[in-house]
Amino acid sequence: MESEILMTVSQLPDALKQEVLHYAEFLAEKHKKTLGAENPEKKRRAGTMKGMFVLPLPDDFDEPLEEFKDYM
Repeated sequence: MESEILMTVSQLPDALKQEVLHYAEFLAEKHKKTLGAENPEKKRRAGTMKGMFVLPLPDDFDEPLEEFKDYM
């Protein structure tokens, strides 16, 4: 396919080669935009952790955890 394209374009006058180049750039940009629309970047939303942390901290916050007593 690429060789056919190159052979066809090489036979064109310079003015048409310039148009082919512009059209190819247009198609590449259009393709890039459609890929971006298919896979939109997921943005993090603020406030999704609301209610996960309780303030003020409990009195035993700095005490070692029960699970780690064997290692201390």
